[in-house]
Amino acid sequence: MQCPNCNSRDIGKIGSHQFYCWGCFIELTVNGDKMSVYQVEEDGTLSSLDDLFFEDEFIAEQIQAN
Repeated sequence: MQCPNCNSRDIGKIGSHQFYCWGCFIELTVNGDKMSVYQVEEDGTLSSLDDLFFEDEFIAEQIQAN
């Protein structure tokens, strides 16, 4: 697995479908063929970064839905 943000392969598994990039400190969740990307905030909460990484896919899905 390669990080979509920094292209690092230094990825650790933190849950059954959850991974952590030690290169840029983001959390990845993989569910089937869909990946979600999160920034870990100082207080430990997660902020979604999917709109930054998967905007093209989102736009394509919206076009297909219409």
